[in-house]
Amino acid sequence: MVKLRLKRCGRKQRAIYRIIAIDVRSRREGRDLRKVGFYDPIKNQTYSNVPAILYFLKKGAQPTGTVYDILRKAEFFQEFRVFFL
Repeated sequence: MVKLRLKRCGRKQRAIYRIIAIDVRSRREGRDLRKVGFYDPIKNQTYSNVPAILYFLKKGAQPTGTVYDILRKAEFFQEFRVFFL
C-alpha cells in the first residue's frame, strides 16, 4: 500500500518537509516513489503537485493525518470533490 507522508529535509532547527508518495513498509527517510510537494512550517508555505496527488489518491494511496491536514488547509479536497462531481 502507498501512503502520502512527510519526509524531513533542511538543517538543524530549520526543518522543511517534502510530501512524498512512499510504500508503507519503507522507513521515513527511505526511497520514495515520487515527490508530490513540500511544506515549510516556519514560513507556513505549501506547494503541492495536484495532478500527481490526484493520481496517487485514485490508485488508493492514503494520506497520513498530518498530510491530510496540510492538504485540507490548502483547500485541496474542495477542488478534489469538484473535480470528480
